[in-house]
Amino acid sequence: MSPIQLNSNGNTGVSCPQPENGFTDSVSLFSSEKTVQELLQPAIEGMDDHLVEFSEALRTVAKALRRAAEGKASAQAEAAEWKRKYELEQARNMWQKHKELSAEEHNCNLQSSRIAESNRQQEALYQANDQSLKCCGKNGICTHEVLRDGEADSDSESVKNRMTKKASFKLSWDCKGENCNQYKHDVVSFARGNITTAERSSKQISLKWETSPRTVLVLTKPNSTSVRILCSEMIRWLKEQKKLDVFVEPRVRSELLIESSFFNFVQTWEDDNDVLLLHTKVDLVVTLGGDGTVLWAASLFKGPAPPVVPFSLGSLGFMTPFYSEHYKESLDSILQGPISITLRHRLLCRIIRESAKNELETEEQILVLNEVTIDRGISSFLTNLECYCDHNFVTSVQGDGLILCTTSGSTAYSLAAGGSMVHPQVPGILFTPICPHSLSFRPLIFPEYVTLRVQMPFGSRSPAWASFDGKGRKKLEPGDALLCSMAPWPVPTACQVDSTSDFLDSIREGLHWNLRKIQSTDGPVKAYLEEEHEVKG
Repeated sequence: MSPIQLNSNGNTGVSCPQPENGFTDSVSLFSSEKTVQELLQPAIEGMDDHLVEFSEALRTVAKALRRAAEGKASAQAEAAEWKRKYELEQARNMWQKHKELSAEEHNCNLQSSRIAESNRQQEALYQANDQSLKCCGKNGICTHEVLRDGEADSDSESVKNRMTKKASFKLSWDCKGENCNQYKHDVVSFARGNITTAERSSKQISLKWETSPRTVLVLTKPNSTSVRILCSEMIRWLKEQKKLDVFVEPRVRSELLIESSFFNFVQTWEDDNDVLLLHTKVDLVVTLGGDGTVLWAASLFKGPAPPVVPFSLGSLGFMTPFYSEHYKESLDSILQGPISITLRHRLLCRIIRESAKNELETEEQILVLNEVTIDRGISSFLTNLECYCDHNFVTSVQGDGLILCTTSGSTAYSLAAGGSMVHPQVPGILFTPICPHSLSFRPLIFPEYVTLRVQMPFGSRSPAWASFDGKGRKKLEPGDALLCSMAPWPVPTACQVDSTSDFLDSIREGLHWNLRKIQSTDGPVKAYLEEEHEVKG
């Protein structure tokens, strides 16, 4: 009997004959299994075709979702750029409107002599601002626009206090013997169809006091006995010899009062609101420590920052050219002026959460002087970051993380990750990957006017963490974005010689850059020198 028979329904069935002795014949069983495989093969092949079609459909859907995500990110970046332009234009309009209202108020017939006097002082302040804006037209940058204190306060008493406490200054470009009157203020000139550029980066910036500084803020490195001793000596000298008002941190003031009641004149602040108004009271900042103290000083000023004089008291410093042993001579020269300064640019960073309804719903803005770092934290997975420059997709970062830093921070974490050292006055944003998962992923330097966007894609296997100048660590979940652009408020730091000399000295002394043994001379040259020496002898 054949093992394949037709059943009662006409379908093909498999029938195994019953053995006579109770055991299945091995030959018959093998034939049955082979027949089953032949019957199931067409069904399996049909199922594979369906799986292939289904996987292709999933790939198409994934591509469509990726295009939609990129389009959304591009639209959000464009909206952020338009918002920034709108805010700048609105600030200019408010400033102009405030000036017009103040002028009208000045022309009114005021009955109170006190109000009339305060308004005259306010009008004098506006005239001084207008004159300072015009005075820089011959020698380059209009520095009052860069380092001004912000809009004038409508309260006449606050205006009066600011006029009596704040010192004014102007900046100019050092032409080094050239005719400064012929130097153009424009960065790019295209008169008569000929495009020319003014070489701003080759000009050293100098600061000249128009009125003498009156208030100094002294910031110190904590937990250091030598710094505490130097701080008390310097504050005593500034008060007795220079007749200056001195501000310190609350911690430092407590330490000084424990040392002596002589330091009752030292001022400090009470809360964060007082810190926000520091730039309206302080003319000069003196830091005693390393680069970390300079970073702390920059973090105190959320907007315009006064000139900073950094004294080296740390183990390693690229922004501290002054020596503490000669602080009297250095401060004498700086208070008298003019001095060379370096405008150290800062990055303005803000985080947009995935739950935000629009680009305006952001967390508090953060200013960084060195870098913002996005890393994978304690996760064992590689970071997955989508990066955009304005409206253009740059790349996807897969590795340990990404560094966005200023040129002042080029000698910090970015240098350790393979980035280049850049002169601090070069306006640019460094884009440096951390241990990328690709050998061709090399660092980039973007111009200062772009906005960089780092997006956490929804398909990320783990969150990322962002830190700002090594602190303020924030978690980035899938869908969150980090925006970075150049802040309009640089940090001016005083130079020992000039910005280029200080920068080269710092990398030579701090990094021992290109330090090697000098190759010895021998052979014919050495023999000739010995023979010449014998002849002269």
